[in-house]
Amino acid sequence: MSILEKINSPEDMKNLNKEELYALAYEIRQFLIDNVSKTGGHLGANLGIVETTIAIHKVFDTSRDRLVFDVGHQCYVHKILTGRKDSFDTLRKFGGIAGFPKPCESEHDAFIAGHASNSVSVALGMARARTIRGEDYSVVALIGDGALTGGTAYEGLSDAGDSGEPMIVILNDNRMAIDFNVGGIARSLAHQRLKPGYMKFKRAYRSVVSKVPIFRGPHKVLHKVKTAVKEAFLPCSMFEEMGFEYLGPVNGHDINMMIYVLSLAKSMNKPVLIHAITKKGKGYSFAEADPSRYHSVPPFNKNEGVQKREDKDFSAAFGEKLSSLADEDSRICAITAAMGRSTGLGPFYRKHPDRFFDVGIAEEHAAAMCAGMAKEGAIPIFAVYSTFLQRSYDMLIHDVAISNLHAVFAVDRAGLVGADGETHHGVFDVSYISSVPNFKIYAPASFQETEDMLEKTIKQDNCPVAIRYPRGKEGRYIDGGCDSSKIIREGRDFTIITYGISVNTALDVAEILEAKGIDIEIVKLGRIWPVDYSHIIPSLEKTNRVLFLEETVMSGCIGEKVSCEILKRSIPLKSVLYKNLGHGFVQHGDIKSLYKLCGIDAESVALAIAEEFEK
Repeated sequence: MSILEKINSPEDMKNLNKEELYALAYEIRQFLIDNVSKTGGHLGANLGIVETTIAIHKVFDTSRDRLVFDVGHQCYVHKILTGRKDSFDTLRKFGGIAGFPKPCESEHDAFIAGHASNSVSVALGMARARTIRGEDYSVVALIGDGALTGGTAYEGLSDAGDSGEPMIVILNDNRMAIDFNVGGIARSLAHQRLKPGYMKFKRAYRSVVSKVPIFRGPHKVLHKVKTAVKEAFLPCSMFEEMGFEYLGPVNGHDINMMIYVLSLAKSMNKPVLIHAITKKGKGYSFAEADPSRYHSVPPFNKNEGVQKREDKDFSAAFGEKLSSLADEDSRICAITAAMGRSTGLGPFYRKHPDRFFDVGIAEEHAAAMCAGMAKEGAIPIFAVYSTFLQRSYDMLIHDVAISNLHAVFAVDRAGLVGADGETHHGVFDVSYISSVPNFKIYAPASFQETEDMLEKTIKQDNCPVAIRYPRGKEGRYIDGGCDSSKIIREGRDFTIITYGISVNTALDVAEILEAKGIDIEIVKLGRIWPVDYSHIIPSLEKTNRVLFLEETVMSGCIGEKVSCEILKRSIPLKSVLYKNLGHGFVQHGDIKSLYKLCGIDAESVALAIAEEFEK
């Protein structure tokens, strides 16, 4: 029996010796490669955090001590060691274990984590609550994999260091987010990585002082000597200036060293930051050679590695068109928040590197920077996932919209995204962007519409614009154009109002109901805000029945807004139905299962219309 087979809880590894711990690390890596190659998921970051996670569980009891992840896709090893390895064949599947920490899944998961840079703030909140309540447990924040490029991390670090609260921050420094880290912070950490001698000196210093009685007296003199040596090795430590005891840099793949440093930090009773150097993708040659590609992977052949996908998707359609438009207009700039490849900006970067800006995981900064660029005559296009644009809401209002600046927000991954679940579904952007004055929102349903609408937003619109498109491929609807609204199927019995790739579902619904003698009219919105009523009102006056089909939350959806307008115009309707994602959060799983769960698949929509029509 392998060592991993015997590990069903952290307690099972407490008595393992050094050789057994390293054997366990090797087995965990093979387990990760075997399983993630079948299910897909976040591979590179987890291969890089194996030894550090083992050390954490040797020193702490996560059923009581609080381990806060940042970002949560580093949690696979933690899940393996806390009783969930036998469920890894269900990873990120509908009804299976999540790819991120979830307290409802295990007592060992202290806090949900899907976005970056918040772990220090959350951990400090836990530490302060612990102190107020007079309880006794350790609080550990595991940050890294790019999260330290986000501004919220520094707000948390500044307060935590000044607080004096006993807590530990582990910086998993692998130089990466999805792409390589950028900016001055990354350079500062690199500078500290070049000076690893201080940690060795500090360990030797403590050993000598504790063993030789004569050294225990002149503390002030020894402290000055230690400080002088420290400054020679590390002339500047921003973490110490914030109030942390800085331990590092240390090799995050050295289990014994990590156990020693974690134990030392635990005993200090103050804010401590451990700077651990790790390698993203460690132990799998393909991932080590191309860590960006192996950040998040689909199922693949582990012996051949992830093959480059040639299939075009909405991100690629956007990126290729933006690059060609930039050929014609030198004012066009592309901005990304550490996700250049993922948002399709590779072609733009290769052709126009001087107008490509990666700001790290700093969406608020990116949106505000777009405002500054637009104010001075550039045309900024910020390509960002819907779920991450949420952080920039204040900047959309304060910096962009009040001044009515021409900045374009390419909102990628709009709608349900599948396996990443609640933290990553892009289902709030319609509600929050439409609440901001001066904004226009477009929702292309095809690759060609994505390209046509992008060109229009850049060349014709002179205001803030969001163009939202989903993950993946287009469906049966492949027409182009920039119509704010149009009727794509005429009918007499029931109107479906929809937009984006939900158009494909509406077309399927129409065919299902045609066989039952119900004639469906489909009004497709290209610009979803402000709403164009030129086709909506005549259609409703004809059918007197409407269903709003949207892959977004109910609150603030387009259906709500159109319903209010219908009421104001006193248009009598026999039926008003809403098919959307409701008021809750949607779990992780494959898209087909999630559509069925939420009732926005063709069969569920057709049934709802048929039942309503028979009343």
